[in-house]
Amino acid sequence: MATKSETNFMKKVVIVEDVKNIREGLKTLIDTFATFKCIGTFENFEKFEKNLKNLNPDIILIDLDLPGISGIEGIEKLKSISEKFIIIVLTLHEENDRIFDALSAGASNYLVKNTSPEKIINILEDAANGKVLMSSYIARKTIEFLRKKNSLQKLDKKEVEILKKITEG
Repeated sequence: MATKSETNFMKKVVIVEDVKNIREGLKTLIDTFATFKCIGTFENFEKFEKNLKNLNPDIILIDLDLPGISGIEGIEKLKSISEKFIIIVLTLHEENDRIFDALSAGASNYLVKNTSPEKIINILEDAANGKVLMSSYIARKTIEFLRKKNSLQKLDKKEVEILKKITEG
């Protein structure tokens, strides 16, 4: 099974998820594509953190609801170590305020756990190629956040127009 990708080399993926079936299912899926290789799976952030230096992953899939250090705390730690990590949040619900918090902490994107296999790979490819797609719900949260911070005034007309179109779907 091959996939179209703008990347010319294999991306190393780590999964940090406390539910074993989800962890194993994602690993199996990822390993079926030539452009990705799952190099580790962990049930909590603490175990992953101990192995981080030896793994040197490109992409990290991290659950929001981890026992111990939460996904958001984990994202903050990872970003303080290196900005190069591509972090994708695993979540049960797309319309979740914590997704916005995770994106604010440094996650590149998010993945709803019941997403189809094809879309999961598309999200991984997009993330690997620097693309970020967001739902209209997250776009609305972003606009609300920027309004509260008066940051919309710093955006040019075109940027505001793009954000409005995203919220409209």
